[in-house]
Amino acid sequence: MNRALFLDRDGIINVDHGYVYKPEEFEFVDGIFDVCRHAQDLGLQLIVITNQSGIARGKYTEEQFLTLTDWMKKEFLKERIIITDVFFCPHHPTKGLDAYKLACKCRKPEPGMIFKAAQKHKIDLKQSIFIGDKVSDIKAAENAGVHNRILVSGKYSDDGAITAHRINNVCSAINHID
Repeated sequence: MNRALFLDRDGIINVDHGYVYKPEEFEFVDGIFDVCRHAQDLGLQLIVITNQSGIARGKYTEEQFLTLTDWMKKEFLKERIIITDVFFCPHHPTKGLDAYKLACKCRKPEPGMIFKAAQKHKIDLKQSIFIGDKVSDIKAAENAGVHNRILVSGKYSDDGAITAHRINNVCSAINHID
């Protein structure tokens, strides 16, 4: 079984400017390469788990998202970091167009994307780590059985009801990855 570092995208990998889908709008979060390099050096696979309701809302297409994802993965490769895979949910339960407007099992806080990644890449979820910036990220990790959960807090509301390491910036995640 493999171990993984699961990463939310917007707010963890890139600065969340709202519905980012173009490389020129994509700004890497300070320290994300160091965190990912540290995890990779420890043998963890790097897997992105991201809600992308901008697709459901018609702000951009799946094709545009996938083009940006390919670009992002190449930027990581320039840093000698391999993103093993990216899983995304294009749905929204109330705000969406046509087939994208639905309540699904993949949209965080549901654990569907994490389970799919675990099955595809033979991931031991109990030995893996999840970094997110929203309670819904951490709830998805909890629902999937990921024990090491890291919440980059401060931007979104957090009632303290979930168990997670709470840190102020992505760089601090290194202290919780072993």
